[in-house]
Amino acid sequence: MPKVKVNDITINYEQQGAGEPLVLIPYLAADNACYAFQVADYAKHFTCISLDPRGAGETDKPEGTYSTELFADDVAAFMQAIGVERAHVSGVSLGGTIGLWLASKYPQKVKTLSLHSCWPKTDPFLKVVAESWQAIAKGLGSVQEMIIAGIFPYCFTPELYAAKPEYVDQLAAFVRSRPKQPFDAFLRQSNAVIAHDALGQLGKIAAPTQITFGRHDIVTSTRFAEPLKSGIKNSEVHVFEDCAHAAIYENVAAFNEKTLAFLKRHAG
Repeated sequence: MPKVKVNDITINYEQQGAGEPLVLIPYLAADNACYAFQVADYAKHFTCISLDPRGAGETDKPEGTYSTELFADDVAAFMQAIGVERAHVSGVSLGGTIGLWLASKYPQKVKTLSLHSCWPKTDPFLKVVAESWQAIAKGLGSVQEMIIAGIFPYCFTPELYAAKPEYVDQLAAFVRSRPKQPFDAFLRQSNAVIAHDALGQLGKIAAPTQITFGRHDIVTSTRFAEPLKSGIKNSEVHVFEDCAHAAIYENVAAFNEKTLAFLKRHAG
């Protein structure tokens, strides 16, 4: 996989497909492979560029304070380094919060913005959840096992666990197969989640924006739909009725169809 020097780090990324560039930003603790179920469909229409953010995957994990704004600065510099002037930008969860900063600070770089399971500002409930993940990761001594034991139950509905236990097991095996994130790097990334506040940036976003939620998501529930929708001028909201936090895995067909339709509508 290609790597490029950006700011004070070297960023690892994957590129495939043809067409207008589409930058895919991962969620907390994840690397570029987290979009495996989307890239297969997206790459038929777009040049998919998925990266490992600072602190995750095979990208550098320097010490210091991480923030969602810093992650966005990294992505902006990354786009410049690989020669992408303007792109469609999509992010899930933490990836969405990075997208908020990117589209508000560097509007000329963002053609469309896709925000999935995103939130404008961390509230007390989300803070408690993120802190519980930190405690579980420390207790288990493994970020990967924390994802499976601590984050998965928020990502999927009880119905999915009951109906497709083997699918959940496959996703767990996938998590275990990816590069291990050190605990200190997870701590820095998750502290960025806890400190996230882009509420004052929403009015600066000019790109057409798609906002999606899972109806059964309690971490980033539809409580965040109204502030995002009213804050971002040219935006639309869609709710996946049968999903929790990770619609990208719980209903791949519906997620890909709905998100691709938005992207294709604004291509060209």
